[in-house]
Amino acid sequence: MSNQETDLLKTVEYGGCSAKLPPGELAGILSKLPQMQHPDIMVDIDTHDDAGVYRLNDETALIFTTDFFPPICSDPYEFGEIAAANALSDVYAMGGTPLLALNLLMFSSAEMPLSAFEQILQGGHSKIKEAGALVMGGHTIEDHPPKYGLAVVGTVHPDKLITNASAKPGDLLVLTKPLGLGVLVAAQRLGMVREDAYRNGLEQMKLLNKKGGEIMSKHGVRSATDVTGFGLLGHALKMAEASDVSLAIRSRDLPLLDQAAELANDGCIPGASFRNLSFVQPSLHIAKLVEPHLKMLACDAQTSGGLLMCVSPDKVHELLAGLKASGGHQQACVIGEVLPKTRKSIYLE
Repeated sequence: MSNQETDLLKTVEYGGCSAKLPPGELAGILSKLPQMQHPDIMVDIDTHDDAGVYRLNDETALIFTTDFFPPICSDPYEFGEIAAANALSDVYAMGGTPLLALNLLMFSSAEMPLSAFEQILQGGHSKIKEAGALVMGGHTIEDHPPKYGLAVVGTVHPDKLITNASAKPGDLLVLTKPLGLGVLVAAQRLGMVREDAYRNGLEQMKLLNKKGGEIMSKHGVRSATDVTGFGLLGHALKMAEASDVSLAIRSRDLPLLDQAAELANDGCIPGASFRNLSFVQPSLHIAKLVEPHLKMLACDAQTSGGLLMCVSPDKVHELLAGLKASGGHQQACVIGEVLPKTRKSIYLE
């Protein structure tokens, strides 16, 4: 669906998850907040995981999350799809099933046609329906440029919860979606990207991490996170710190979207990539042979990106086969391994 009179991408400088506050500044603010203490809180802000988790009883825990952002694409319906898929991803990253969703929408009826408002919500509802969740309403305020996302409640069995704090040395790192979304969106603004490559990027952002979540639960994965605004290295760092391990990531094995490497090598690198690199730099060792454009793609801010899983070596072949058979995850692959804690948290090789 499209609305020819509305081009959302022209309303913002930074869209999608690249609009997040710089991770270093955010971490400093969050460290000053009082921690919640309760025996049924299974995951809180302490490990910077994808969502909060609260145990209701021995059979059910609630996953509670929210995410919203400015437009990442031109079409209102597609913006709704991508923003909803991104918000739902936090539940899948923790092995859960989305249950309820609330729309969060900032929109100015004085600046944009109400048809765009309607199409954003329709796009979001299409992904919520695909996830099998229920829309319970939401909240809207007047604001421009528009921002859209969801608050989501999901469920998971307490014994099957997947967190970013359970990575074990010897696990292999699997990434389910290719990198380069931030680069492609920046190139679209500049008229540098091929239409087919850009469309492929949009389809990746619309792809729910539902199958990825189901497959990693099936194969007993205990540690994972989704890759969004802080880039692969930013989210990997949070995992390494939460699990008290180090991660080795092979730059040449990173799955990349078509034309992303070419564009990054030509210097089309968004500002969020440099902010993410600055954040991880103190905890990062980069091998001398790592190509500069691959280093920046490893820091590229992703919107509705893939899952980064820690997989037992004896399960990885079957897990990858399942991902590729599920459709949409043809580039899923092993990108590195979990190491015992050493001097640096991340080793980019």
